Amino acid sequence: MLYKRGKTWWIDFTAPNGQRIRQSAGTADKTQAQELYDNIRAQTWRQVKLGERPTYTWDDAGVRWLDERSYKATIQKDMEHLTWLQPYFRGKPLTEMNRAFIMEVLEIKKKETSPASANRVLALVRAVLRMCIEWDWLDNAPKLRQYPENKRRVRWITTDEAARLLRELPDHLRDMAHFSLATGLRQSNMSGLLWEQVDLTRKVAWIHPDQSKNRKAIGVSLTDSAVAIIRRQIGKNPTYIFTYNGQSIHQVNTKAWRNALKRAGISNFRWHDLRHTWASWHVQAGTPISRLQEMGGWESVEMVRRYAHLAPEHLAGDSANIEGALSSLGTNLSQPPFLIAQKKG
Repeated sequence: MLYKRGKTWWIDFTAPNGQRIRQSAGTADKTQAQELYDNIRAQTWRQVKLGERPTYTWDDAGVRWLDERSYKATIQKDMEHLTWLQPYFRGKPLTEMNRAFIMEVLEIKKKETSPASANRVLALVRAVLRMCIEWDWLDNAPKLRQYPENKRRVRWITTDEAARLLRELPDHLRDMAHFSLATGLRQSNMSGLLWEQVDLTRKVAWIHPDQSKNRKAIGVSLTDSAVAIIRRQIGKNPTYIFTYNGQSIHQVNTKAWRNALKRAGISNFRWHDLRHTWASWHVQAGTPISRLQEMGGWESVEMVRRYAHLAPEHLAGDSANIEGALSSLGTNLSQPPFLIAQKKG
């Protein structure tokens, strides 16, 4: 039956399996409400009597994804991607989510931002559609290939550059940047670091699983520099270690940060590159990749290998293996051609 509640029509009927279907038609127009009522009744009958799968939309998938993945450290980023997709995917039946349609939308993202940003959105779409198969909402999902990305160099700065930057930063950002260089902690972990998470006597700190990017606890060994930085924060806030005017800090990419970079003569450098710098300094100082992975809380060793090229000294023994073959070539090859000719004459 159709009935009106206020200005809006509502749908109410019992399906063949005894399930009661009651929902808003979302319209004040009785003709539109009647059409929707007839379609829902017919669809429900086919599902019950013929075993047809319900028609799910991208909206249904997005809502369930966010509900089931609420534990993810990156759930906020998923929400941002889904919000961007919504104008293009809204109301789209999952059975119509073919490769051509999806890539047409992602092409817009690529032009607006970059191939890397488009790939992050693509990865989410692919993951959601794969879950739709697991939920028995889809039989199969389209194969989506990522866009090629340029392999960028790891951006890090020297100790001289770091010293210049620290001198230019205001006190609260200087302490945070210095602490990042001493520990390699991500900005979010440092901003949310609580006094209850440090033990200055043992010179350790810890990041709980629900605070880390990969949902694994991270133990942090504090250097003398890191301990000194923390001691300077005593008495500023009873809960958070790093604060500004007594309040916790949530934004570091500020005008003060950007101006300090300019005055220090450092370009193309983000706050996260302080973590890259920490890792680069460790590798160059001889810290093994496996140890660095544990210290930095990276999920896989492959994520740490991008720093390995900065310390090739460990390959010296292997590179010398062909020195015998090289020496057998003789010394004449290192002389200019006209000297060799003169000797022959």
